[in-house]
Amino acid sequence: MTALPGPDLQDRIPLHGDEFTAHPDQVYARLRSRGPIVPVTLAPDVPAMLVVDYETALQVLRSPHVFVKDSRRWQDTAPPDTPVLPMMSWRPNTLFADGERHARLRPPVENSLTAVKPAQLRRFVQSSAIRLIGGFTGRGHADLLGEYAAQLPMLVLQQMFGCPAEIAQAMVAAIAALWDGTDPQLANRYLEESVNDLVRYKRANPGDDVTTRMIEHPHGLDDDELQHQLIITMGAGAEPLGNWIANALYLLLTEHRVADAVATGSVALDEALDDVLWRFTPLANYAITYPRHPVYLGRVLLPADEPVVISMAAINTDPALHPSGQIPAGNRAHLAFSAGAHTCPASRPARLIATVALETLLDYVPEVELDDQQPLRWRPGPFHRALTALPVRFPAVSSLADPTTGGTGCPHRSAR
Repeated sequence: MTALPGPDLQDRIPLHGDEFTAHPDQVYARLRSRGPIVPVTLAPDVPAMLVVDYETALQVLRSPHVFVKDSRRWQDTAPPDTPVLPMMSWRPNTLFADGERHARLRPPVENSLTAVKPAQLRRFVQSSAIRLIGGFTGRGHADLLGEYAAQLPMLVLQQMFGCPAEIAQAMVAAIAALWDGTDPQLANRYLEESVNDLVRYKRANPGDDVTTRMIEHPHGLDDDELQHQLIITMGAGAEPLGNWIANALYLLLTEHRVADAVATGSVALDEALDDVLWRFTPLANYAITYPRHPVYLGRVLLPADEPVVISMAAINTDPALHPSGQIPAGNRAHLAFSAGAHTCPASRPARLIATVALETLLDYVPEVELDDQQPLRWRPGPFHRALTALPVRFPAVSSLADPTTGGTGCPHRSAR
């Protein structure tokens, strides 16, 4: 069969601006109506090809010999001041590595994360969560994004990575700015400086933590590689994970059917979290690759070195994947953690952190409801689906009581 010419590359749909930020589902529906791969712009003057079809996405993600992660050839021609550059610029880490280099860089990350014991991680999450909850329960109102979901992952990662608080705080601010595209060059510099501070600190003060294990890994990463491995591991661990927790809370607060099912135990929190990954996946458009040569895929010509972006959000919400209109409980075939050689190595600890974060909040603040006096807004940017705030109200309490020792049991607590 003769391949058909690709769509007009001048007719691009923007993944930026007010319309996309406010109504991404409408934009994704338009994209899907045009075929499996659609020309878009990630920012002004940054063209890309967006994959919005499940099977086509798997073809891309499982063909590393054709679609490479190294972005340097694209980077040479990208606008130097574009806000998406720091999220797409090549770094000497596993995310941007191919072939033998990827095989050398991934194990230090994967092995170091796997060594974290689930029971230890659960303690990290519970203690951090209770500390944050205690800071707002006396008021009767809170921003569950800014005061809880956004802070909790970094508090946990701080313990997992043996990271001093002052270094972790600098990382949080820089990572958030990179995802939003606000002053990205400055944010990138601050992030690199703070991670360098962590590497120096852990070389002088080794411990039973992820950073030390990466430093001591037999693959022998140099300081530059260590810095960038930590940037991707902590950056990917903090921002999307915080938004996963916040989006799950948003779902529970806005859809009574889901909240009631969780409260009665007919749906486990773990299953509700998968529902979020299907419908409000925090990493909306990413898993970027670059064809080294022009290539036809889905009867569309993909130009050499132009970013091919996987739209996890468009794919996961495609009605064709859910003809009944319902997502079966326990279905984890979504692409929220990507697929292929670059599947997220932290999916298991991330799921545990998110689950314990939700169950702890619902244990200690069981009567929380959305504060509908404050309109919800979504943050701009092509890569994530993230709220600016999640205002709630609840009966104020003067001190936290342990829900496991007083009175009624809690249906949110998962089996140990």
